[in-house]
Amino acid sequence: MRLPSKVQVMEVGPRDGFQMERQWIPTEKKIEIVNDLSRLGFKEIQVTSFVHPKAVPNLADADELLARIDRVPGVKYQALVPNLRGMQRALAAKPDRIHLMMSVTESHNRANANRSVEESLKEFEQLVPMALEAGIEPEAGLACVFGCPFEGEVPWERLEWVAKRYQGMGIKGLNLGDTIGVGNPRQVHDICARLLDRFPEMQISLHCHNTRDMALANTVAAMQAGVTHIDGAVGGMGGCPYAPGATGNVATEDLVNMLQEMGVETGIDLDGLIAVSKKLQDLVPHPLDSCMVKAGKRTDLKPAPKAQKKVG
Repeated sequence: MRLPSKVQVMEVGPRDGFQMERQWIPTEKKIEIVNDLSRLGFKEIQVTSFVHPKAVPNLADADELLARIDRVPGVKYQALVPNLRGMQRALAAKPDRIHLMMSVTESHNRANANRSVEESLKEFEQLVPMALEAGIEPEAGLACVFGCPFEGEVPWERLEWVAKRYQGMGIKGLNLGDTIGVGNPRQVHDICARLLDRFPEMQISLHCHNTRDMALANTVAAMQAGVTHIDGAVGGMGGCPYAPGATGNVATEDLVNMLQEMGVETGIDLDGLIAVSKKLQDLVPHPLDSCMVKAGKRTDLKPAPKAQKKVG
């Protein structure tokens, strides 16, 4: 199995995870989680989203969050931006990177952003120069790459067209979202390989949801295709409010554990990450989807049972 020797894992739990919580997570607790994550070796953390507060109530404190977190040297703090109003707020808050989110299918983009794909792209053509002028690097998010809850399979020509439009704006990073967790390893490998071949100058990253329990397998397939940037959400939190049945992302601690077990360097403190996931469990009223929290690492050995006396 040919795999890269090193992978950069981006933590997206503070944005993708908290956006799905119906119960308000206090800003102080969010800051605490981000600050904890910032000291575990991550190079980049997606901390919030500048969406309308009525659309995603738990991220209504995006401006305050970015103003109050400890910005650890060497860590980039990213924010999702869906439109012009979001960009204006983001520019004032000064994240290191922005993530422009759009679905590649018309039906899901209208459900998620209330506009057509073309309308989103036209607006992004205005937003990218604003970000670059402010010294903020833009990344392109592509939701529903591996399947749409309303339209099913996404044609390659559609993906190529969207990627080319982003490339024309001067964007150098494409984040491929398996928004509803329908991707399979062969499909993920093939799409990643084709995009890397078609757009060799662009950084391709993978964002998997674990809806059908294939996120880790899909990650390995993407790595075999040449992808070296992978997203994860601490505790397996996350999901899309506008994708029926969508569940959380691959748990970052499960992802890091798998990579380390295979000898792939991440630079992330796994024990510290598991500790953050356990702390997170106290903030949400539902079980987290984390194998590391449930079962621990393979090196967490248990005491051997004492020998029993023979009877008779």
